Amino acid sequence: MKIIFDEKYFSIKEVAEMLGISTASVHNYVKTSKLCATKLASSWHIKEADIKAFLDSNLNTERISEPV
Repeated sequence: MKIIFDEKYFSIKEVAEMLGISTASVHNYVKTSKLCATKLASSWHIKEADIKAFLDSNLNTERISEPV
């Protein structure tokens, strides 16, 4: 986790571990714009607020799962 301007940013690996899915699935969610990510230095990171928004939108419609 990195903190930049009072915002928490998590790596793809950290997000995958939080959600209990693979890093490939997190990359897929980012690629399909279901999850916003920012490139910091040479790796992608996701803001805590964006993780919460992703969870809110997915928990209201379906269970988060590995993409088919």
